[in-house]
Amino acid sequence: MEINRNRYLNTLLRKRNNGLIKIITGIRRCGKSYLLGTIFKNALIDEGIPENHILHMSLDSFENEKNLNPKEFYTWATEKITDNKTYYFLLDEIQLMDRFESVLNGLNEKPNVEVYVTGSNAKFLSKDIATEFAGRGDEIHMYPLSFSEFKSVYNGDNQHALQEYMLWGGIPLVVLAAEEDKAKLLKTLFEETYIRDIILKHKIRNQRELEDLLNILSSSIGSLTNPEKLMNTFRTVKKSKITANTIAKYIEYCEDSFLIESAKRYDIKGKAYIETPQKYYFSDLGLRNVRLGFRQNEPTHIMENIIYNELKIRGFGVDIGVVPVIEKNEKAMSVKKQLEIDFICTMGMKKYYIQSAYSLPDSTKREQEIRPFIKSGDSFKKIVITNDITPPVYDDNGILTINFLDFLNNESILET
Repeated sequence: MEINRNRYLNTLLRKRNNGLIKIITGIRRCGKSYLLGTIFKNALIDEGIPENHILHMSLDSFENEKNLNPKEFYTWATEKITDNKTYYFLLDEIQLMDRFESVLNGLNEKPNVEVYVTGSNAKFLSKDIATEFAGRGDEIHMYPLSFSEFKSVYNGDNQHALQEYMLWGGIPLVVLAAEEDKAKLLKTLFEETYIRDIILKHKIRNQRELEDLLNILSSSIGSLTNPEKLMNTFRTVKKSKITANTIAKYIEYCEDSFLIESAKRYDIKGKAYIETPQKYYFSDLGLRNVRLGFRQNEPTHIMENIIYNELKIRGFGVDIGVVPVIEKNEKAMSVKKQLEIDFICTMGMKKYYIQSAYSLPDSTKREQEIRPFIKSGDSFKKIVITNDITPPVYDDNGILTINFLDFLNNESILET
């Protein structure tokens, strides 16, 4: 059963012949290899590209171990080029090869070569590597399945599909597994793929501390935190002497593996970023849920995480909005406060303010949610996403309210 990944396929097809190395990044098991080696390859074949001009290699496969040597690989690659027609090199997990930057740049300089690669670590696009590519890399970041992709292989109605998606997430291997195997598969992936990769790559000695940190981050998605606050939690709850610097490094390692993403706060009135604290979201909620033994399935926080991921999948830059206000307290004294807008999302000239509100049972709750919008004092489009059943509707303040499922199913609804 093939899952619809047309968003990424169309991007790969559109970027052909742009003179750049196409780099597909993303968390392990999100479908990068299948996209490149099956979906994209088949699309090329369907267009009439000869199969001997499509050269696919998985560098994490034992049979290709010798090609991890850059000289061996480059010799093999250049020997495959025997005419002036276009050759497509599709290379999985290229970061495993030494000096891969030079190898890719060398291939890319050939006039009849198109290079597509995958990588599972953000260090793959670090500043040093970007310098080596000298502007010749074009990143396509891939996520686990969006809700619409998940639905393409789900037999059931929207509500049941959403419940499953909120529980199991969107790792393709898990989505396609039998119901009774999903939890075990997620647990195995987390422990034997993601955590193991981080420990081996960064030579972490205290695995327990890393796992405890992941547990804390899992239980507090969408909450403001920083290494100092987390250190205090460790010392109070775990009686651990872990330092804030070590915690910051562990968080960086988790972000580098694309397991989590951080969202910075942005002062709307001061027009400046606030470096700390930040919020953290999981790239896949199934992994987050299994980390907690499926014990904390709070729909409010899970919905917020899904909205964040969906906005990122659609190509938006996403920040947390901060609206500073000065108000009178009960003693008529002026007090500074910070109101929060869940998401400021931007893409080119588009800019939206979004609040995630699982339910709006009454006017008091609604006023609470839209108050930061009103206090922002600007004219950018403002949207409340709620799980309540409601058609898209504008209120007297020009604020749009839309249903959560409608948002997930309809990419153009933000422009309603």
